[in-house]
Amino acid sequence: MGHKVLYIEDEAHLASIVTETMTLRGYEVLHLQEGTRVLDRIAAFGPDVCVLDVMLPYVDGFSLGTSIRKMYPGLPIIFLTAKGQTSDVLEGFGAGGTDYMKKPFSMEELMARIDNQVLLSQARQPDAVQGYKQQEFTLGSFTYNPDRLELRSPQEVFKLSNREAEVMNVLCTRPNETIDRRVLMQQVWGDDSYFISRNLDVYIRRLRDYFATGQGVEIITLKGKGYLFSVSSMV
Repeated sequence: MGHKVLYIEDEAHLASIVTETMTLRGYEVLHLQEGTRVLDRIAAFGPDVCVLDVMLPYVDGFSLGTSIRKMYPGLPIIFLTAKGQTSDVLEGFGAGGTDYMKKPFSMEELMARIDNQVLLSQARQPDAVQGYKQQEFTLGSFTYNPDRLELRSPQEVFKLSNREAEVMNVLCTRPNETIDRRVLMQQVWGDDSYFISRNLDVYIRRLRDYFATGQGVEIITLKGKGYLFSVSSMV
């Protein structure tokens, strides 16, 4: 069985060609003509990658991408559009896209990009991070369980997103050491571009908020270098 693809395209003729071709090649395709309730469909279908047209009825592809990225940080998103200006490409990546193709496109290239995005996504999963071997970490007054995506403080339990957990997994392999910012981005996202840098800032800020509820853990910014994951005790 090939990869599971959520494909949203309102142009019926194009959608029919793309869906039929990918199905014949072994992909499992769920085609939708518009994106209302798309998050519910993702939860039910469990795609490996989303392929979104930008110009859609009711809600545009970029808005969909933004919503998907918030709920499913690790899910690859490929935008398809006739708009190819640099500003459009930047907007697509800013809206959560991991790849961008201009119409018209070849089916061979689309499938190659789908395969590549799924491969990159799988390589970034927590068990692919070097050094990820423990079931649970004790970090100061916190306990972190990578399998459950849970960070426990003395007061509460934080359910981490996939991306938050990926960042945590890298930090846990380098306690009380300097972690280069670009290396961290490459390990988690496979990219160290400007937009990935801004994403990293968001996840570091969230993790700092979690650690502010307890003691013994601090993520210290080292200007021009990266971060120091300061841990008072670790088992």
